[in-house]
Amino acid sequence: MVEKKLRKKDAQDIIDSLEAGVVPIKGVQHVLVGRSHEVEEIIATLQKLEDGNSDLRFWVGDFGSGKSFVLRTIESLALQKNFVVSTIDLTPTRRFYDSSGKALALYNEVVNKITIKNNRNGNAIETIVQQWIQGLLEQIAEENNLSVPELLERGNWKLVENVILKTTNSFYSSGLSYEFGQALMKYFEGVAEDNVSLQIEAIRWIRGDITTKTEASKELGIKNVINDSNYLIALKNLAELFLKIGYKGFVINFDESVNLYKLPRSLTREKNYEMILNLYNETKTNEAKGLFINFGATKNTVYDERRGLASYGALKTRFGNELMKNKAYINVNSTVIDLKPLTPEEIFILLKKLSEIYNVANQTALVVKDGDIEEYMESQLNRPGAEAFLTPRAVIKDYIEILSLLRQNQEYSFTQILTERFGRKSSMVEQDMDDHDEIEVY
Repeated sequence: MVEKKLRKKDAQDIIDSLEAGVVPIKGVQHVLVGRSHEVEEIIATLQKLEDGNSDLRFWVGDFGSGKSFVLRTIESLALQKNFVVSTIDLTPTRRFYDSSGKALALYNEVVNKITIKNNRNGNAIETIVQQWIQGLLEQIAEENNLSVPELLERGNWKLVENVILKTTNSFYSSGLSYEFGQALMKYFEGVAEDNVSLQIEAIRWIRGDITTKTEASKELGIKNVINDSNYLIALKNLAELFLKIGYKGFVINFDESVNLYKLPRSLTREKNYEMILNLYNETKTNEAKGLFINFGATKNTVYDERRGLASYGALKTRFGNELMKNKAYINVNSTVIDLKPLTPEEIFILLKKLSEIYNVANQTALVVKDGDIEEYMESQLNRPGAEAFLTPRAVIKDYIEILSLLRQNQEYSFTQILTERFGRKSSMVEQDMDDHDEIEVY
C-alpha cells in the first residue's frame, strides 16, 4: 500500500515523471519493488561510509534492469542519512578525461546537482557553505566571549580564518586544500562585509566556474583554479569538507555510463577508463575519504572486452572473477552488481501501487481490480515481441495512459479501454533496437 502521508503534489510528481519515462527525483520509496537485496547492501555501504570508509560500485544491466531507479534509490537513502548527494548523467560533453573542458564540465555538473536533506532541488553547495559559516561564527563567538556582530569586525577575522584553514589544511587529499580554504575565507569575508558579489565569486570558484588563474587572482586572490587535470582532487576535497562540517559523506551517482562506451576513439576511452581506475583504487583503499561512487552501466559498457571497461587491462584484473560470474546468482556484495529484471509478480505489485498513487495525484477513486491488472499484464506479455521488448518503463507508461483514459471516460470499463488501447502498437514495440543501450528503466 502507498504510505498515507504521500502528498498530492508528490504523487503528481511521481506520475508525471513515470509518464514521461524517467525515474522520479523524489518519492522513489513509494514505487520501490523487488530490490530488497540491493537496498540492504546500499544501507550497509552507507553505514561503512559513516565510519570513515569509501566505496565504488557498478550497477549493471541492459534494457529493463533498473539502473536509474537504483541510483535514485541510493540518493533517497543517502539523503535520509544526512549525506551530500549528486546524481548526474554522463554525456558526450561530460567525461572523466579531457583537455578541452569536458572533464571540468563533469565536475561542474556534479557540484551544480548537489542536494542535501533539506534542499533536494540541486544547487545546494552555497546552502552548505552558508550554513556551515553561520554555525562556525556562533561557535567561535561563544568560545571567545564575543557576539557574532563583534566577530564580524575585521579585527577578529583571524579567529575565523584560523578555524577555516585548520579545517581545510587537514584534508588527506591536499592538492587543492589551501585554495579551498582561501575560497571559504573569501566567502566569510563577503558575509562580514555584506558583499554579495564576493560570496558569489567564492562559490563560483568552488563550482569550477572560474576557469582562468588571472580571474581567480583578480577576484579572490587565489592563484589556482579547478580544471580538467585536477578536478578529481577537488571532488575528494569536497567529500572531506562535507565530512568535517557534519555530513556523513559524499555520494556521487554517474548514470548513462554507456556514453563512455560510445566514445569513438580507443585512446580516449582508455584515458577515461584510467580515471575510473584511479577512483576505484582510491575508494577501495579508503584514500578518498567519505566518498561513495556509483555507476549505472549497460552490460556492454562493463563486459565488452573490445570497447568496454573490460578492455582496459588494469580494470579487468581488478574486477577479476566478477566478469565471469554466474549471472543467475544474486551477489550484491561485489563491485560489479548485475541487476535482475523485475518478475511478473513484482510488476503486478508495482502496478497496484501506481493505481493508488494515481488516485492521490488526481484526487480520484478509480477502482482497478486485481483481475484488471492481470488482464493488462497478460495483454502485454502476449504482444508480438514482448519477450525482447517488455520492460517496466513500457508497462508503466501504457498503464498510466489507461488510468488517464479511465479517469476521463468513466462510461467505459477498464477492459474496453484496454482492448481499444492495444488495437494499435504498444510503446514497448515502438522502441528502436539501436536505442537499447541508451534507455533507462525502473
